[in-house]
Amino acid sequence: MKLHERIDGRLRAFIEAQHLFFVATAPLSADGHVNVSPKGLDTFRVLGEHAVAYLDLTGSGSETVAHLRENGRVTIMFCAFEGPPNIVRLHGSGRYVALEDAEFDSYRTLFTHHPGARGVVVVEVERVSDSCGYAVPLMSHDGDRDLLTRWSENRGDDGLAAYRATKNAASIDGLPALG
Repeated sequence: MKLHERIDGRLRAFIEAQHLFFVATAPLSADGHVNVSPKGLDTFRVLGEHAVAYLDLTGSGSETVAHLRENGRVTIMFCAFEGPPNIVRLHGSGRYVALEDAEFDSYRTLFTHHPGARGVVVVEVERVSDSCGYAVPLMSHDGDRDLLTRWSENRGDDGLAAYRATKNAASIDGLPALG
């Protein structure tokens, strides 16, 4: 493993070339559930040497939102599934900017339109590392799934708001999330 002072040009190029990333968070409670969420659909942006953001899309859970609102701890991981092996981890302090927050619009223009957008996760990166990834399998990217996009379009803005109010109001541990 190698520690880096910042997200430099090489790391940025690697991160931006990945089609998939993983977000890990946890509540403060020792009895709470650690969460790892896979993300894709071109929703990740490097904002600077110590800052990143990703567009959060409506989904079945709201663990990341709840954990960030409780304690802000977050790790984002990228794995090379093609080309030379590599794993990059970004550890930091994250915050959630909801769709209805005034600040949301300043981030929205960084991303392509996704009808299911519910917020943006903004992370101040405190630790950057990469490691070998020798055991990560080689896999090819055949394309993005369009299921979430179609599901969101079919629900419409009002349907998505209702879904988030009922399904994303709290984490599985009962922490407040959306709604």
